[in-house]
Amino acid sequence: MLESYAAGRWFRADDDGEPLPDAATGAEVARLSSRGLDLRAMVDHARTVGGPAVRELTFHQRAAALKELAKLLMAEKEGFYPLSARTGATRRDSAVDIDGGFGTLFSYAGKGVRELPNDTIVLDGGVERLGRGGTFVGQHLHTSRPGVAVQINAFNFPVWGMLEKLAPAFLAGLPSIVKPAAQTAYLAEAVVRRVIESGILPEGALQLLSGSPHGLLEELGEQDYVGFTGSARTAGVLRAHPSVVRGGTRLGVEADSLNCSILGPDVTPDDPEFDLFVTGVVTEMTVKAGQKCTAIRRALVPEALTGAVVDALTARLAEVTVGDPANDEVRMGPLASLGQRQEVREAVAALRRSAEVVFGDPGRVGVLDADAERGAFLSPLLLKAAPGASEPHDVEPFGPVSTVLAYSTLADAIAMAARGKGSLVASLVTHDPRVAREVTIGLAPWHGRVLVLDRTAAAESTGHGSPLPVLVHGGPGRAGGGEELGGVRGVLHLMQRTAVQGSPDMLTAITDHWTPGSHRRVEDVHPFRKSLADLRVGDSVESATRQVTLADITHFAEFTGDTFYAHTDAAAAAENPLFCGIVAHGYLVVSLAAGLFVEPAPGPVLANFGVDNLRFLTPVKVDDSIGVVLTVKQITPRASADYGEVRWDAVVSNQDGEPVAVYDVLTLVAKSWPRGV
Repeated sequence: MLESYAAGRWFRADDDGEPLPDAATGAEVARLSSRGLDLRAMVDHARTVGGPAVRELTFHQRAAALKELAKLLMAEKEGFYPLSARTGATRRDSAVDIDGGFGTLFSYAGKGVRELPNDTIVLDGGVERLGRGGTFVGQHLHTSRPGVAVQINAFNFPVWGMLEKLAPAFLAGLPSIVKPAAQTAYLAEAVVRRVIESGILPEGALQLLSGSPHGLLEELGEQDYVGFTGSARTAGVLRAHPSVVRGGTRLGVEADSLNCSILGPDVTPDDPEFDLFVTGVVTEMTVKAGQKCTAIRRALVPEALTGAVVDALTARLAEVTVGDPANDEVRMGPLASLGQRQEVREAVAALRRSAEVVFGDPGRVGVLDADAERGAFLSPLLLKAAPGASEPHDVEPFGPVSTVLAYSTLADAIAMAARGKGSLVASLVTHDPRVAREVTIGLAPWHGRVLVLDRTAAAESTGHGSPLPVLVHGGPGRAGGGEELGGVRGVLHLMQRTAVQGSPDMLTAITDHWTPGSHRRVEDVHPFRKSLADLRVGDSVESATRQVTLADITHFAEFTGDTFYAHTDAAAAAENPLFCGIVAHGYLVVSLAAGLFVEPAPGPVLANFGVDNLRFLTPVKVDDSIGVVLTVKQITPRASADYGEVRWDAVVSNQDGEPVAVYDVLTLVAKSWPRGV
């Protein structure tokens, strides 16, 4: 009997449960039941134990936990492969699910350190000045919600589907309750058990519901989030639930998706793009036995190439070996269950109302090392649609099935793709940039992701059906309207964005990020002489001034080779309506500014590693004087090093007090000085 992990302990139901069969042999793998499980206690545990423990950690600390977890799981991945085979997955399929899931943890761990602050809040955009005097300003920020993220996952990716939701939720400060789909719950349970055993995540950050979630949504409220992957029918039930309709529970949905791949009209059978298109369709039909929400259900080809494409696809599909996924010679295993096979057969029957089967037999398939009827085996099935067919745009066969449809013009192809009413992904195979632009712009409103594939990108392309942690996964319309992943976007999507108004000093205190107009501390000790432990947001230095002479400008032009006329030709510069005479190079101004604020002696500032947001505001003319005000804007210690990052606000002004340049200076500063003391 599979167990649930709830409220700090493993729970086993007190009934016989539902048998979960091996997809290839039909033998029982485990049983599943959640009878007697206290769902209210699970939600309460997440809110009162897990949530506070996660939110106490900074983003960098959460990221470090994800990295440690990813390293542990990746080192032990081979232990999950045999169980994955029982779901019907070949070794290649298992890598997509298992390695892909663990890799997503690594990706979010890296994103958390590189793109999020070592803090518990995230600023969104710049400061908005709300009053003339600058004493009333506004700032958007993201904060963690005191709720719980409930995952209702699909059967096809029991590992990746869980971890691609867990990673951004954990970074966002939300504890997760994972409810895996029944058919493959035993693999999800094995991974969760190892996570819990590791003790890497705080108690309550992850709980597992093995069995029915009936009654769970009733426990949710306005601070909670439900991430659902599954059928449009179930999504409709969730959308109508009182907790969602009236209780304020947020719902993210990834549902049905009639994804397409379009072969560009510029491609001929002799072009490498033709083979890329055929390979892509066959791959998406056979990986995970076509049980992918991103699989290619519709292959759109120019009318003149329909026969050639069908011939190439059937020849390639004839090479696919179906059978026991544990056999290394097998390229495609069974579907996840006999029930799933029946659903696919019914979908194919509906498609045959306007399409003919040109490869495969829905009722019969030869298999290697397995019983075709005891296991949920199905032949890859390729159909060719009649002109004007509607079923391929309405019916999703969630298995190894794709339909070839002919188009006449690019506008026709775009319109056919849109008839899917919203999809997760579309691919376009073309080597013509004009085709790429027209089709991509036409596809974009209807798709969450568009892959443009040609011979140049092929070697590195991850393929049509692979969602990546750094890119958005989701789609409009039929695809559910949800949005997951996308790097830090997936984290911020789960947080609350709030507009905060107040004085600059109040915003600095709230955000721990220096706000222009707020108090600055100018002390006898230069800020560059302070270690990270001694620096404070608002520490500042006001430099002396320096006159910028014509000799300075001429020397810089000769030394750098930047002899643009505005710096070297007085007559031409006088005709320039922006300058009306010789002006200093912008980078000369920045270089001179560095000389004004730098503290040259060895000290805790180890390196300058960048300049952000540089803008030149007012030209510096011959014999103007400039000075700099440099202020500590943000301090970010690095957990894995004995130094941290300091972001400085730099304002360079002329003798009239007008800002001539503004930018952020980025430095690495030792945590203590002398180092180690």
